[in-house]
Amino acid sequence: MEQCVLLLNPCFGESSRTAYSEYMTGNDKTIRVGLIGYGYAGKTFHAPLIESVPGLALRVVGSGKREIVEAKYPGVLICSAGEVPTHPDVDLVVIASPNESHFPLAATALRAGKDVVIDKPFTVTLAEARSLAAIAEKHSRILSVFHNRRWESEILATKAILETGALGEISHYEPHIDRFRPVVRQRWREDPGPGGGLWFDLGPHLIDQALHLFGLPHAVNASFGILRKGGRTDDWAHVQLIYDHMRVVLHASLLVSGGGPRSVLHGTHGSWAKFGADVQERQLMSGMLPDDPAFGHDPNPGIVYDGATGTQTEVPSPAGNQRGYYVGIRDAILGKGPVPVPVKDAVAGMAILETSFESGARGQVLPLPLTEDERAIWRQPNLLSALK
Repeated sequence: MEQCVLLLNPCFGESSRTAYSEYMTGNDKTIRVGLIGYGYAGKTFHAPLIESVPGLALRVVGSGKREIVEAKYPGVLICSAGEVPTHPDVDLVVIASPNESHFPLAATALRAGKDVVIDKPFTVTLAEARSLAAIAEKHSRILSVFHNRRWESEILATKAILETGALGEISHYEPHIDRFRPVVRQRWREDPGPGGGLWFDLGPHLIDQALHLFGLPHAVNASFGILRKGGRTDDWAHVQLIYDHMRVVLHASLLVSGGGPRSVLHGTHGSWAKFGADVQERQLMSGMLPDDPAFGHDPNPGIVYDGATGTQTEVPSPAGNQRGYYVGIRDAILGKGPVPVPVKDAVAGMAILETSFESGARGQVLPLPLTEDERAIWRQPNLLSALK
């Protein structure tokens, strides 16, 4: 097994040092983080967001990309992925490796007494999700799935317009994640096998949006397609979630150029639409950090369409900041707040994801396969609301 190597002279920005000093005046514990995987997700999202949060310290990275990691984060330990879950210098394990590896790595870390964050999708089966939930409970560890989109401007704007009540009773919610990638690429996300395909990649985001905003649906009706020449996994997905008096339509495609709004709400008083993608991913890729004043600023407003008059009113979009997820994880570990995306959300998301594939294969509307105990958790008062 490859041995860990310590690189000296860690470099931190002045703003990070100042924030860290202010945070530590409260004598709080520094949470040592081990990141598994330094591919797109680990490099673009996890590492910079972790580094931006006072009280979190990136200490270990499990990756074969030694030179790339060393150049960006001098001072961290570089290991093989398999060493991170039990590493003695790690309190929080963040898993950003290929989907099929999520379960074994997380199970090992939880049993070793580590708190765990898993990049979406949580696991590749509902059975694995339930097993991880049980292991976390047995060992009294925090377990969460990284749903950073809850802190994007689009989702914050959707939640804000819902809370105003301006649209009346909501009948239809339709979020899209569409891209234009007509050429099939050779990468694990587009290869057949557990965890592959467009819906495993983007579906967890869309599913979590629905759970976050509207709670559990009753049933799922799904359709999938392979529409690109040479495609080997689904590249088009259309999934309907069925609620009592509302329908949620989740859509993703790799053959959409330009396209329409990212999110739409329809209600008894009017409609709302949001155009334009959140800017944080592009900003993080460029090297901008979350403490930059321009970070997360969305120039695209939402538009309210009044049902009675046809009047169109622009509503500014809130600034997003995905650092909020890791701030929440830090506070949950320190006992200062709830887990930002609790394990019940991860299990429910996997139930919907798994059921959508079965629905698409059978061409049937299928109920959500949650146990009564799993449903009962969703009926309990929200902990965060109770704390206010």
